[in-house]
Amino acid sequence: MTRDQTRSPCSPVSQSAFAAALLDPDRACPEGLCAWNGSDPKARLAVHRNNVVASLVDALAATFPVVQELVGAAFFRAMAGIFVRCSPPQSGVLACYGQDFPQFIAQFDPARPVPYLADVARLEAARVRAHHAADAEAVTAEAVGMAMAAGGDRIGELQAAFQPSLSTVESPHAVVSLWAAHQGVGELEAVNVGAPECAIVVRQDLDVLVLNAPAGAAAFVAAIQHGHRLGDAAAIAAGATPAFDLTATLSLLLGHGALTSLHLPRRHDS
Repeated sequence: MTRDQTRSPCSPVSQSAFAAALLDPDRACPEGLCAWNGSDPKARLAVHRNNVVASLVDALAATFPVVQELVGAAFFRAMAGIFVRCSPPQSGVLACYGQDFPQFIAQFDPARPVPYLADVARLEAARVRAHHAADAEAVTAEAVGMAMAAGGDRIGELQAAFQPSLSTVESPHAVVSLWAAHQGVGELEAVNVGAPECAIVVRQDLDVLVLNAPAGAAAFVAAIQHGHRLGDAAAIAAGATPAFDLTATLSLLLGHGALTSLHLPRRHDS
């Protein structure tokens, strides 16, 4: 009698049932699952479970290295393992996996003693999005100067556009300084964790930059991204943060290639 004839009969197992069993260690082995060589399917499923979860945790560790450094590998992997089982990937592109990990951290009770952890995760997630964002040519300083000069008394009507890679992260904690210290910029012990900071994240050429932004810059960027013109966006930012400095913010954005256009619309576009 051949090995094929002695093998236990198998029945089809749905992909959804198999996937659910992979991510839930308390779930029973799907009925009908069998191994090609007649070995115990429960034992083989346990090995596969460990490999899948470990691979996804490794992907999160690659995306959130500073988060892992802040809490240690053991805590991070335990937290990430719970997240993996709650939020498995919806795409085969693991480089983009974990964009909702910061929200998970914010609601994860054992992480509450590290109140800035979720915001650092938001910053690291923004860096990944920036890395994979589409390319766009930055506007030159000369073009900006010409647009400003042409604006005259209509300068507030100027319309701006930003790089697809640009985003902001606001925090009541010093997330930019914390992140920078883990890159070897400044001393971690010198960071005043309770100082609010805002990050502008943007890709310039092949480098993803994390810029410590002036107060109100996030509100200004958001207003522009929602279609507001320059004057209205500046007013919104100043209303949110009286210390907002339009010149400093524009200089920062222009100096790092974040602006892709600045133009005066025609009157009938008003």
